[in-house]
Amino acid sequence: MVRKPKLSPRKQTVQARSAVTVEIIVEAAARILEERGLEGYTTNAVADRAGVSIGSLYQYFPNKDAITIALIHRETADLFADIERASSEDDWRNALALMTDAGVAHQLRRPALARLLDIEEDRLPNHAREKSVIDVIHPALTSVLQKANPKTDIDLETLAFDVMAITRGMTDMAGIRRELDGVALRARTRKAVFGYLGLTPPKA
Repeated sequence: MVRKPKLSPRKQTVQARSAVTVEIIVEAAARILEERGLEGYTTNAVADRAGVSIGSLYQYFPNKDAITIALIHRETADLFADIERASSEDDWRNALALMTDAGVAHQLRRPALARLLDIEEDRLPNHAREKSVIDVIHPALTSVLQKANPKTDIDLETLAFDVMAITRGMTDMAGIRRELDGVALRARTRKAVFGYLGLTPPKA
């Protein structure tokens, strides 16, 4: 039987000092990914950037993937909260627009990091993650689209994946182009999403 690699942190951060150390390591990982990409992303590089010994790093994280998972959890926490708030809107137009805005804001907050974490999340085994972006966003989008009832022969679950692809594709390209105008990008993304669905967007 093949043993699954351990991907959760070694230490439970019950002490304030431990929590601070974990956050320093996780942020160091984020900086390494942004500056050096996946090729330069090693536990030695992270430890050096965090100012801790490699032995200390391994006291908190058993391997690099465990650090990556902690980073994904940190970076998606705000996104999940924004999606939950948006999906609770009574007006489905506002809900869909705000969910699209949340995706744009998440990708633009740290665009290079967001793109690399998308790649890493796809690579990591399913058992490693508590909730993936798809696990959270797709059912929320599907529920909103059910209320919108777009006139199409495409099923709602596929439409929800398409909306996610439109948002991710546009924001990824904006990141590659180093676009900083979030207001303009949100407007274009809303237009693309509502246009694809054949729906009228809410008034700005």
